Amino acid sequence: MGSGQGESVPIDAGSLSFYPLFSLIRRYTREPLWKVGLAFLSLILAAWVWVYGLQDSFSRPSVTPTLSLQQQEMALLADQAVPSAIRPLLVGEDPKKTLLDALGDIPLDQINDRQRLLLAGLQSPGVERRAVLATPVQAPSLIPLQQALLARSDEGQFPLAGTELLGSLSGDPLLQQVGCLALGGYTDDCVNPNVASSVALRLILSMVLPVVALLAGSGLLLRHLWMMFRKSAAPWPPLQPLPLSLTDMVLLIACGFVVLGEVIAPGFVLPLSGFITRGMVSPLSDAVTVVIGYGALSLPPLLILRQQLRSLESIDRPVAGWLQWQLHPWSSALLQAGRGWLMVMPLVLLTGWLMGLLMGDQGGSNPLLELVLRSKDPWALLLFATTAVVMAPLFEELVFRGVLLPVLAKSFGPGWGVLTSALVFGVAHLSVGELPPLFVLGLGLGLLRLSSGRLLPCVLMHALWNGVTFFNLLLLGG
Repeated sequence: MGSGQGESVPIDAGSLSFYPLFSLIRRYTREPLWKVGLAFLSLILAAWVWVYGLQDSFSRPSVTPTLSLQQQEMALLADQAVPSAIRPLLVGEDPKKTLLDALGDIPLDQINDRQRLLLAGLQSPGVERRAVLATPVQAPSLIPLQQALLARSDEGQFPLAGTELLGSLSGDPLLQQVGCLALGGYTDDCVNPNVASSVALRLILSMVLPVVALLAGSGLLLRHLWMMFRKSAAPWPPLQPLPLSLTDMVLLIACGFVVLGEVIAPGFVLPLSGFITRGMVSPLSDAVTVVIGYGALSLPPLLILRQQLRSLESIDRPVAGWLQWQLHPWSSALLQAGRGWLMVMPLVLLTGWLMGLLMGDQGGSNPLLELVLRSKDPWALLLFATTAVVMAPLFEELVFRGVLLPVLAKSFGPGWGVLTSALVFGVAHLSVGELPPLFVLGLGLGLLRLSSGRLLPCVLMHALWNGVTFFNLLLLGG
């Protein structure tokens, strides 16, 4: 090896083992040695980051128990407003017992104040209730209810002072209802019919819409498979790959997305977001931090991609552009996105169900799901929606289906291009539990990219997937 001035540079024993590998890569890629070396180093660092992130996902909480508990709480609230014909399907045979069992499974040293009072209120007066209420609650607004429940358990009669505290719980209709009944109130006085009807409608929407979409998607998927079997499906348009190398892709994903975006950028952004959110309260401060953080993650790979596209200025660009956005016509893009979303949904749900059946809940849910589920601030929800429905689909589809997939398809063929890009897409989310469903979703997005010949339908389908998930969280939250 030699330096820039031409004099020889000694090769130590540690670097000697990598030199033949660099030479081999350089011979087949015809890339400058510095570029190959940077890509190689970035690939090693990215692999370490991803392996560590996937392992760490086992220790991160899953949103599934929270969603299940939220549905059980809503079932108890909606119980009085649900028609008897659909009651077993919508709220179950005994929603009170179901919620009581779910809360009872939470260790008392891990249960929060609200859940502690719900559990005590659902229990009959006696030793068990006193044991649950033995630990004082910390929230000042909940202390009177705890004292009233203790008095009810100890004295066996309704404490008149307890009726005055229920009005302060109007922001939590379930706790208000459970507390009222536990203090000896009558059902007609404790159950708010307007709240019950509203929650029943949300439960119906959260269950009926996915079922309808699942049935429609299964029908479309079977129809498409039948057309493929009969070889009557429309041929795919030609794919126009970018004249970039695999080394460029390693630099874009490993260096830009992982090393710079996921590791280095947060170190610069955290002080900035802390300064901007100073004085804000959660969840608005969390929402602002999420938007800034995702923007910081996206910036390095976008800058690298911009530089890579600028290097292609001397090459004749295709009529549809290197990325094949093809923004018009919008109507066909929307139709393709909706059809793709319906067809991939049964497969993603089936994969998630099999994953849970075989391996259980592996945890590692996206923290954004929990934030949305618990948030009641409209501005925070707007920022969360902007991140999930606008920023994420635009950035991720641009990188994974706009650039990575076509380059991989050029090098290894369309099938391997779709498989590899979907795998990278799934791993990039750093969650073992979500990896199989995200891989299947990536396959669907990749096939849509090839079958439509456009990038816009992929962005719209991704936005639709995230948007429906976001809407479902809104129905179950609050």
